Amino acid sequence: MEFFDIMGISHRYMEILNPSTLEKIIKLGTRLKLKKGDRVIDFGCGCAEPLVLWAEEFGITGIGIDICEEFCDRARQKLDSKGLSDRIEIVCSPAADYVFEEGAFDAATCIGATFVFSGYQQTIRAMKKAVHRSGRLGIGETYWLSNQVHPEYAQKQTTTHTEAELARFTRDEGFELEYIIRASYDDWDRYISDSWYGLIRWLEENPNHPDREQVFKYFRSDQDDYLQFQRQYMGWAMYCLAPIKSHSTDSI
Repeated sequence: MEFFDIMGISHRYMEILNPSTLEKIIKLGTRLKLKKGDRVIDFGCGCAEPLVLWAEEFGITGIGIDICEEFCDRARQKLDSKGLSDRIEIVCSPAADYVFEEGAFDAATCIGATFVFSGYQQTIRAMKKAVHRSGRLGIGETYWLSNQVHPEYAQKQTTTHTEAELARFTRDEGFELEYIIRASYDDWDRYISDSWYGLIRWLEENPNHPDREQVFKYFRSDQDDYLQFQRQYMGWAMYCLAPIKSHSTDSI
């Protein structure tokens, strides 16, 4: 069973595929200054819940790209049911491979999927090409809660950084960290527990599946990581990035 097959199982009872809430995603849309007619591109869009919320709340149009066929199918069904298929396009493809028109979007987002570009800074570098000069970026990303992370866990999470490092990467790419919308412990617990719920239900429904042991091992490993390390050492937040230049930079 492939990784994204397991993700489809663990996320099948979720609409928001991250430790966040409807209210926080709408708040990100506000901080991105979304308004009627704006175009948004969302890399790693999952089931397209953020795009749906922003279309309903702000009147945006846009494109969502995701590699997981199950998520793409769920996204299209959702858009059909809400009458938004003519405003939001779903492309089933590796997000890093999608060829977009440079400078054509008012905002670009990647919420909880920076792995598609191999990290936070690389994600900014890729997404900033999609927006016009005053376009904003929205990124959902993990971060270390302290500098004292258990070595065993730190070795597993080589692309996670402190927020000070994230701010430095942001500035290096020509943006400023404008706003943080942080996941609470309740958000984390809800997201992780919904994942476990999906896995347990699948294990109950498929006692003789040839990949059952693989799914069970994933469930146990994920649960142990969360309870032993993740909840203690790792946070998650959505960051709004604004293309503000300093006076010293402008004068060069």
